[in-house]
Amino acid sequence: MSYESAKAQFADWGVDAEAAMARLATIPISMHCWQGDDVVGFETKTGSSGGGIQATGNHPGRARTPDELRADLEFAYGQIPGSHRLNLHAMYLDTDATPDRDEIEYDHFAPWVDWAKDQGIGLDFNPTFFAHAKADDNLTLSHPDQGIRDFWVEHGRRSREIADRMGSELGSACVNNIWVPDGYKDIPVDRIAARERLEASLNTMLAAAHSDMLDAVESKLFGIGVEACTVGSHEFYMGYAIRNGTLLCLDMGHFHPTESVSDKLSSIALSVPEILLHVSRPMRWDSDHVILLNDDILSMAQELVFADLLDRTRIGLDFFDATISRTAAWVIGTRNMQKALLRALLLPQARLKDAETALDHTTRLIMTEETKDLPFAEIWQEFCARHDTAAGSTLIDELGRYQTHVANRG
Repeated sequence: MSYESAKAQFADWGVDAEAAMARLATIPISMHCWQGDDVVGFETKTGSSGGGIQATGNHPGRARTPDELRADLEFAYGQIPGSHRLNLHAMYLDTDATPDRDEIEYDHFAPWVDWAKDQGIGLDFNPTFFAHAKADDNLTLSHPDQGIRDFWVEHGRRSREIADRMGSELGSACVNNIWVPDGYKDIPVDRIAARERLEASLNTMLAAAHSDMLDAVESKLFGIGVEACTVGSHEFYMGYAIRNGTLLCLDMGHFHPTESVSDKLSSIALSVPEILLHVSRPMRWDSDHVILLNDDILSMAQELVFADLLDRTRIGLDFFDATISRTAAWVIGTRNMQKALLRALLLPQARLKDAETALDHTTRLIMTEETKDLPFAEIWQEFCARHDTAAGSTLIDELGRYQTHVANRG
């Protein structure tokens, strides 16, 4: 089927395919750096793994240096239509210096900013509260030891300064997302004390005002080693975000498997100015599989479009899989997020809403099912062609060639 024929079919439903593609081209996805090296980072001072973060597998080609990681990212961006962003963790500094986490400065990340300028992309940032000796208790900002809390508060404070400078240098506000692994393996007896310490630490860390960065806070249901209690729960951070005007980050892997994260968006949007998404695919737990074009992703994208939340939501990715080509994982996951958004933009939104408002649930169901047969693939292929990116079997060849190129890394 030709693009023109597909476009005509959507027009029969009152959908403008050209407008949908134009809108999709304006939506940046913040691609996460840690998929490229299995969440190892480039620090010279090492601690423990900590924090329930684990990438499984040992596929050839892991990036070992900032230059290798940037080369892999450049290749991946070249296979993804549109202009996007990079989400950088504080453990990915690029410097000959050996700062500890409470000593990091903007200069340690300046090469990333120079690279981002050359690539024409924006940067987002994350303080790294795991993989460090001072996180071995699975407690950081809520630790009973004031000295350890002070260490992590200083790390977070410096991360905000770095994020602000990044935003200023690139002319695009940098989202600085805060996630801590704090919690208990077995049942605690004083949950509120830990949450009071976390709140006080956050208040100190976020006290300074910055104009070129946005604060976000991220919850989690549980993690490895914190099965009984996560201090920074969804309820904790939702309340904190509402009271303090921060973004609230919803990670699709951080909730119970039976919860619908997409269903939370419209409720949260009534109380917070902006939302940050970490799009992932949990499998039985927060296992961070590469996202598929499945019902969860389609539902998330439709909610963003139908609730008119695209301009108030920052979309980031958060998965890491070392059993497959790391660059292919980036490309597959990012393109699937785009495909889901395109499908949502190609739905007859007004007609569906009219049927629902009229309580004509029969028509709504008929339309929902019949539109599944529309030729979405032809519109996607046209979108890729206009952005000079491969689709279909051609993409397989491109990804395979690059994997062969990097497979001999030690």
